[in-house]
Amino acid sequence: MLNSGLADATLDEIRLALAPAIAANAGFDGWGDDARDLAADAVGVDRDVARLAFPGGAVEMIDAWFASVDAAMLAQLPPERLATMKIRAKITALVEARLTETAPNREALRRALAILALPQNALRGVKLGWHAADVMWRAAGDTATDYNHYTKRTILAGVYAATITVFLDDESDGHAATSAFLARRIEGIMRFEKAKASLIGQSDLRPSLSRFIGRLRYPAV
Repeated sequence: MLNSGLADATLDEIRLALAPAIAANAGFDGWGDDARDLAADAVGVDRDVARLAFPGGAVEMIDAWFASVDAAMLAQLPPERLATMKIRAKITALVEARLTETAPNREALRRALAILALPQNALRGVKLGWHAADVMWRAAGDTATDYNHYTKRTILAGVYAATITVFLDDESDGHAATSAFLARRIEGIMRFEKAKASLIGQSDLRPSLSRFIGRLRYPAV
């Protein structure tokens, strides 16, 4: 029987409600039926409804968990708080918020990444990494629509993936080693963005061949 708070919930809402509880079980039981059913019992959702919520199995459970992590990250860092930060601090804080949210379930995260690395799931894994980077850049206030939109997200997705690799085996106090690794990678992003901006600025100053030819044909009077 559905939890009274979820009685009128859509399947999307039920997925989000179940996802953190599934992740809490997945570290021990894997991303399978047992983790889903135990989560349904804990949240107060009928097991059959929970099964309907995740027809695609493990990958859909993982997707829903990542969506719940997005929501928790954005709740930790609302727009008014991010507005007081510089871009470097925004990106760092957003990545760290995601890591903080997944920290209690590191083994579930490890298992999730192993599932997404399987050949049949690789494309879905890339899309989820891209989506995570997109959510972070949007939260940071990025409004780029040209090729910068894609380069920023591609680079951040790579940084985030590398940081997770460190994070999964980080036993230092307060995950200090992960924070140091992330700081170095964010510094690399900032250097790249500055260099790119400089190159673009220089190209804007170069003579335009089309403008030059146009002046030859139609000299100013």
